[in-house]
Amino acid sequence: MIFMIKELNKNIKKLDMWDIGCIKIAVMIFVMFLFSVWGGFRNFVLSINPWILFLGFVFFAVKPLFKFFKN
Repeated sequence: MIFMIKELNKNIKKLDMWDIGCIKIAVMIFVMFLFSVWGGFRNFVLSINPWILFLGFVFFAVKPLFKFFKN
C-alpha cells in the first residue's frame, strides 16, 4: 500500500494545472452520468441532508486549501 502511494506521488508531479482540472471535470461528468443511468444512486444522494454533503466538502477541502493559502 505504501509503495502504491509513493508511486502515485511520484507520478502526480508530472501533471500540470490543466491536467488536474480535466480530471475534476471528468469526475463531475461521471457523477452526472451515474445520476442519469442509476436511479437508486440519484435517490440516495437526493435523500441526504444537503448540510451533510456540505460538511463532507469542508472536511475534504480544508487541508488542501490550508496548504494552498499558507504563507
